[in-house]
Amino acid sequence: MAPATRHTVAQPAEVTGASLHAGSASRVTFRPAPVNTGIVFRRLDRPGDAPIPALADRATRAERRTVLGAPDGIDTVEHILAALRAAAIDDVEVAVDGPEPPFGDGSAAPWLTALTAAGSVAHGGMPTELAITTALVVTHGESRYVVSPSPSPRLTVTIDFDHPLIGRQTGCWDLTPEIIANELGSSRTFGFAADYDGLRAKGLALGATKDNVLILTPDALMAGQSLHWPDEFVRHKALDLVGDLMLVGGPIKADISAFHPSHAGNVTLARTLRRVVSGSTPVLGIQEILGTLPHRYPMLLVDRILEVHGRERIVGLKNVTINEPFFQGHFPGHPIMPGVLIVEAMAQCGGMLLMGAVEQPETKVVYFMSIDGVKFRRPVVPGDQLRLELAMLQFRGTTCRMRGTAFVDGQVAAEAEMMAAIMDR
Repeated sequence: MAPATRHTVAQPAEVTGASLHAGSASRVTFRPAPVNTGIVFRRLDRPGDAPIPALADRATRAERRTVLGAPDGIDTVEHILAALRAAAIDDVEVAVDGPEPPFGDGSAAPWLTALTAAGSVAHGGMPTELAITTALVVTHGESRYVVSPSPSPRLTVTIDFDHPLIGRQTGCWDLTPEIIANELGSSRTFGFAADYDGLRAKGLALGATKDNVLILTPDALMAGQSLHWPDEFVRHKALDLVGDLMLVGGPIKADISAFHPSHAGNVTLARTLRRVVSGSTPVLGIQEILGTLPHRYPMLLVDRILEVHGRERIVGLKNVTINEPFFQGHFPGHPIMPGVLIVEAMAQCGGMLLMGAVEQPETKVVYFMSIDGVKFRRPVVPGDQLRLELAMLQFRGTTCRMRGTAFVDGQVAAEAEMMAAIMDR
């Protein structure tokens, strides 16, 4: 059962070592964070950048690892996220002194050790509880995932490799923090010696050694290596998936069966689940919106705020009905919401995010300075429900840069990057 309140680390905890892909020295510090912050990553070598929330819309489908906030983000975050899941930490800042954290022994164990030493502390607020209400299937390349509603999280993983030590392996686990820590946490990354030169040519695995990767020769492990469990390979694939699933926004109550999971597939799954989950999230109704934004009918285009994550991210809702005044003259007889108004709805949602980050918001107003990279992916028609997601990319002084995406039924309808300034009324 989930804890009654949210938790953060009781004190800072540090992990140092060499990274897997760059092969360079790196340091990570877990820092306490305010309630409802969620998990955010910060690049200490880029002090002007906004923290990167550990959410699927900020993740990249990268080869053999999970990347947040590309191109100037954090590489290989999956083991950290799995350890935070096992430690039941809701709010934390993960400060990294470069683009990639240390890799340790290729498992989540070094992170779990550090988090255990730091301890956790309850600091109020309700833990995020995410659940799905209908079954779905998600595929990406060879990866396939079957997700079903469940009162508690459960994971089944199947892999199949043409190698005498692996073959077809299947494992099933109830995803309690204790089981994740004890049965999955120490499982290590594995790779094939035959792939090594190809990965290095792509700038990957430059720091891979037999101390941090289980290296498979054609018929055995590299000399001097041994397994923690005979099925350590499928356990590690499950560990990676546990970490990547944290990109949904927190632990999710679902029964998930994964066949040949990959990081790219896991990110695709997490993005899909973010569109369909229902959970306990902060909500601001129309009265709070009217009290914050200066817009009024017919130009108020946000009906509700579904989620607020500090000043890093906000999710809003716009119900599109046939009664909208713009349908009278825009494509009469074939009503389509004007694209500029979809962008305006995203901008207003972003304004709510900014107003929540300043003192005395009643004395301020948000003006948008530029809009770049606008793309319209599908028409929006009466009966649609626009989900407006805004993520803070940079916040300096009174100006900021945000990325906005509008979804309908989980599909992207429009996207844009916006720059805005906070001014006195």
